[in-house]
Amino acid sequence: MIRAGRLHAPTLDVLVDPPIVRGDHPIIALRAPRPGIFVPAVDHGDLVAANSAIGELVVLGRSIGLIAPRVTGFAIQLIDGATTQISRRPVAYGDVLFGLDPSQVRMPTTGDSATDPSAPPAAGGLVFRAPTSGRFYSRSGPDKPAFVTAGSQLSQGTTICLIEVMKTFSRITYGGPGLPDTARVSRVLVADGADVNAGEPLLALE
Repeated sequence: MIRAGRLHAPTLDVLVDPPIVRGDHPIIALRAPRPGIFVPAVDHGDLVAANSAIGELVVLGRSIGLIAPRVTGFAIQLIDGATTQISRRPVAYGDVLFGLDPSQVRMPTTGDSATDPSAPPAAGGLVFRAPTSGRFYSRSGPDKPAFVTAGSQLSQGTTICLIEVMKTFSRITYGGPGLPDTARVSRVLVADGADVNAGEPLLALE
């Protein structure tokens, strides 16, 4: 079913296979809902939020957004013989786009929340918080690089993300009370396309 989506562009839900076990993890394969050129918005290892945008299909010059299933997991490259990168490529109906591994999303090791992006930083840790509620977008478009990633250096005015409220996009920049003039991103705490509340940590800083 085609529906209205980001910036009023049409979107499609991807086709979803039942989970299969690969190694020790259940993997959910995501498949193309129609033929076209697949333009991914995620790469191998990225956290994908339920119902978030994962890329586009370009069909006869028209872009159709692709929506993740109702499961949160890490993107896994499933194409045999390919590199780990999830790349732009032509696809037919039902072709595998990539997989999702939901098994590690909420399985932090003792004293380490690195495998749980939803976990709050350790007490006293420096964070950048959402100034408003809305939908978090880490990049300006599916084929664009993320504004910030782990290791990014921030200074006053650096763009952090876009937050969408009722189809209006606000550019969120670094700075504010209690934050140093410069900082380094140690972790991005929110998946692209996830809904956030005002005051929720978006970035762990150091």
